[in-house]
Formats: sequence, structure tokens, C-alpha cells
Amino acid sequence: MDREALKKNFEKHGFQTSFFHTCEEAVSYLKEQIRGETVAMGGSVTLKELELDKALSEHNVVIWHWNTPGMETLKRATGAHIYVTSANGVAATGELVNIDGNGNRVAMTLFGPRKVYFVVGRNKIAPDLTGALTRAKEIAAPKNVMRLEKKLPCRAAGGETCYDCNSPERICRATVILERPCALMEVEVVFIDQELGY
Repeated sequence: MDREALKKNFEKHGFQTSFFHTCEEAVSYLKEQIRGETVAMGGSVTLKELELDKALSEHNVVIWHWNTPGMETLKRATGAHIYVTSANGVAATGELVNIDGNGNRVAMTLFGPRKVYFVVGRNKIAPDLTGALTRAKEIAAPKNVMRLEKKLPCRAAGGETCYDCNSPERICRATVILERPCALMEVEVVFIDQELGY
């Protein structure tokens, strides 16, 4: 992970950045940064691996549909001041890529919260935007299909590639490239020098 290049490129695009060697360091940092807030979390294996919901619950109200599934939780999340998620692909050139099925996760990174934190492991980083998009489509999405046990061609093929299907169970419905933080919103990318999530 080339910290200097990532910092330069993301901060040139208006993102804040922070870097950590370990998950524990990153979780400790986020606990210090986020206190006394209503925090919503996007669906993310990375956040689950970090057990970030438990850590942030010590000093915040945490809303996460992975803990309390359903539309009511997703609607409550839209009122959060802080949103924490990950990315399916991160371009070293300074862009973030996410693919979503319900749209709640990508929507919250575009409008609503005062601040969004993207927590990403080194495995999410691609050299450029084309690589980040490919990673999101060909690696992250099929692995999520496997996890969710959806009846899709990519699962039948062992989660090795995307078939750009038209199945009703398709989870790739919206792809968002965040080139800069949207107006009136702060975005911080929290880089962790470990492999996390898909």
C-alpha cells in the first residue's frame, strides 16, 4: 500500500485520509473520532470483521440493518449524522467504487450524513479507476452473491466472475463512482494495511 500516493491523490480530490497498520489501531481511532452521535452502518463484511458496531455502540447510537434487518431500520439510518461503510473498489488515483442492490448504502454516501467514513483494507485497492470497477464487479459482487446464497449465474460458477445477469435476485443494481465528496459532506477514507472483506 503506497500511503504517500494514496494520501496525495485522495486529498487532491477533497477526501480526508487516515492510515493504520492494524485493525485494532483503526477501530481505536474511529472510537475516538465518533462520540455522542447517531451512526448508521452500510452492509459490509469489512465492518463485521472489525466488529465496529460493538466498538461504536459504547459511545453512540448505532443503526445497522445487519443487526436489525428490515425496511424500518434502513429508513431510520437515513437520519444518521455519521455513516460508516466500506468500498468494493478503491482506485489509487483517488476514486471510490460501490455496487449496491437496495441502494441504501450508495445513497448514504451521496447525501444526508454530515460525515461518511469509508473503511478499506489494502486488498480493495486497484491501480486505477478501471481496475477498481473491475474489482467491484468481478471480485466483490460475486463473493457477496456467494455469501447471500442468491440463485445467480455467478454463484453457480463458484463466484468466480460476473455474468451481467437479468435475474430478479441480482444484487448489482447501482454502481456509484465517488470522484469527490458531494457538497455539504465530509468524507474520510480510513486505510488499513490488512486484507479485509471482499
